[in-house]
Amino acid sequence: MKSGKKTSGIELYALAFGLFLGLTVWKFGNPVILDQKISPPVSFSEFWNYAWPPHWAKWIFMPLTLIGVVLALKNKLRWSGTKRLWLLPLLWLGWQIFSAIQTVDVDLTAATLWQFSGCVICYFLGAFLFGNERAINYLLIGILAAFAFCLVRAIDQRVFEFPQSRQLLVEGERAGWTNIPPEMLLEMKRDSAIITTNGMDVANPVLLTKFSKARVNGTLVYPNALAGIILLLFPVSLTLAFNSTKKLKPLIRLSVIALAIFLGVAAFFWSGSKLGWLIGLCVVGIYFLRLQCPPKFKLAALAIVLIVGLSVFAVRFHNYFSAGATSVGARFDYWRAATETTCKHPLFGTGPGTFQRPYARIKSPDAEMARLAHNDYLEQFSDSGIVGGIFYSTWIISVLTTIGRRVWQSGNPVAFAILAGLLAWFAQGFGEFSLYIPALAWTAFMLLGCLLALFRNQIDKTEKTI
Repeated sequence: MKSGKKTSGIELYALAFGLFLGLTVWKFGNPVILDQKISPPVSFSEFWNYAWPPHWAKWIFMPLTLIGVVLALKNKLRWSGTKRLWLLPLLWLGWQIFSAIQTVDVDLTAATLWQFSGCVICYFLGAFLFGNERAINYLLIGILAAFAFCLVRAIDQRVFEFPQSRQLLVEGERAGWTNIPPEMLLEMKRDSAIITTNGMDVANPVLLTKFSKARVNGTLVYPNALAGIILLLFPVSLTLAFNSTKKLKPLIRLSVIALAIFLGVAAFFWSGSKLGWLIGLCVVGIYFLRLQCPPKFKLAALAIVLIVGLSVFAVRFHNYFSAGATSVGARFDYWRAATETTCKHPLFGTGPGTFQRPYARIKSPDAEMARLAHNDYLEQFSDSGIVGGIFYSTWIISVLTTIGRRVWQSGNPVAFAILAGLLAWFAQGFGEFSLYIPALAWTAFMLLGCLLALFRNQIDKTEKTI
């Protein structure tokens, strides 16, 4: 009875923390380095519709962390016997603090240190507290509810919001803005939907281009971030849709599964993420390799998936590559600059989160300005030096390989789905900056810690025999 009370307390905490992570998906989907650029909402409408400044998250995160520490101490929970999996994240975070001493921008570094601390805290809380499937299921309630809302928002953007917003701007400019109420006109100017050029109010061409392309972003900062959260959470969402609805009536079950597939696939497709599409194909391929069938069938099915997926990719992004694949070229310039910065500042880098400062000086003249390197691993080297980059890369590789073998052998479908999502998310880190977005990074590291805790006993036994 006593252990049952302890378990129920941890499950209640998992539910609360999952709701908090769901809130981050809903409201904290911007990189932390943009904290000072995001105006706090002042009305109920703004609170509901707009993103919140990332630093607001700490007022919920800090009390939740303290509660988690108390629960871990009260229940005498222990860490896995694998020392490197707790030592590496602490070494990485410690080196970020050392690097901060040499930073070229205190404000950017302070925001980034808070973000990285959140990543490590989520990892340890998951590893200490959520070592059973019931706790993980409670945790996923809030996360997946917010994920579903994010997908619905993305579909709404494609079908309704973007076309209507574009039509409003085009017709408003044509009518000299006389068809728009004064209050709305002031709000549109404040939000830069309308800008003044040569003394005339015109529709912001950047927004018109965005609405024309109709790449959706849901509740996150931009389309590739949406692709990132879909890569991370869609596998486990679909797995639960199949496995948790078996007792429902066939028609209801089919409807739930069909809705889950539609929301995830449609939002992913409309995000227009090139790298995300290729990583998604790899995830599908991994699932085919786990099929219990003859190897010939596996290879044939895998070949069909790759051929169809790459064909759709070629058709879908034909115009993009015909136009010169500008974003790919831009990323090469970011990566060149990050490498050059690492060579100039090999020990401490320029400070966590400060890539934009050296890049502004050494970027190619025709390159677009960027605040982040669009490569989480390379930016670790640029921002915190070679040691910081090695600590981070080694930590991620070590924990994924350690739990990967156990999950693959376990046959646990939910654990495998979480692992597949994590592999996809960390792979996307080679071309994106998800590590700097609370909604993505904190959720990913929490799930990473949960998998480590779930297979703790197997890891301990293996370590003792080595």
